[in-house]
Amino acid sequence: MPSSLVSLVRNLQRRNMRRRQSTSVLEGVRLCEEAMDGSVEFIGAVVSPTLSRTERGAALRGSMAARGIPVEEVDDRTIRDIADTESPQGIVAVVEPRGWTLEDMSIGTGARVLVLDAVQDPGNVGTICRTAYGMGASGVVFLPGTARLTNPKVLRAGMGATFHFPVVQSDLDSFCTWLNEESMILWAADSVGNDIRGCTPPERLVLAIGNEGAGVSRTLLDLSERTVSIPLVGPADSLNAGTAAALLLYEVIR
Repeated sequence: MPSSLVSLVRNLQRRNMRRRQSTSVLEGVRLCEEAMDGSVEFIGAVVSPTLSRTERGAALRGSMAARGIPVEEVDDRTIRDIADTESPQGIVAVVEPRGWTLEDMSIGTGARVLVLDAVQDPGNVGTICRTAYGMGASGVVFLPGTARLTNPKVLRAGMGATFHFPVVQSDLDSFCTWLNEESMILWAADSVGNDIRGCTPPERLVLAIGNEGAGVSRTLLDLSERTVSIPLVGPADSLNAGTAAALLLYEVIR
């Protein structure tokens, strides 16, 4: 690890460096609180005087001290310089997110899992994770081509959801093996699929959300028992991936 946490943060803000590391950057009080509550391993945190100017910030600083998390004190200008957001609230932390596995998901009657097939926009990916967590899904699976869990934008959009329930990065072969072993039924979102409102979901369902432009891959379409869609009445021919996932998941859960 670099001698300075500031240097480590700068390195991790570069995409090519993140892909070689299992660590990621968190910014802001709320996200760091969620990571603390989720027992995420902290490598360290860079803080400025701004953090202790609010009650929540001061409490977070105290919690970090109690857990023995390394802290590097800097001025507010340095925090703004190394942060990816405009308002980092006086804290930028480096964490090692938990390495969830497919086996970590609790699969029983009524299980609902989302699988993201090359969903590239990190904002969409994080939003989908937050929605899945909020709606009680068993987990989310990231297939190759999907924005990585260590992407700071995924973590910010997820608002801490990825710290609290299984979010798994998997290759296609492992996913297919798990699908068969758990007797899960795969449905795929497709613009010309069956109206989701008229479909009765199986007891154990995996719902595939595809790439923003290309949709679900042919491989997953071939594995799917059914394709489903959201009927649109306006001139738009498609929905944002995050919005589509939320609507589809709501329908299969309710």
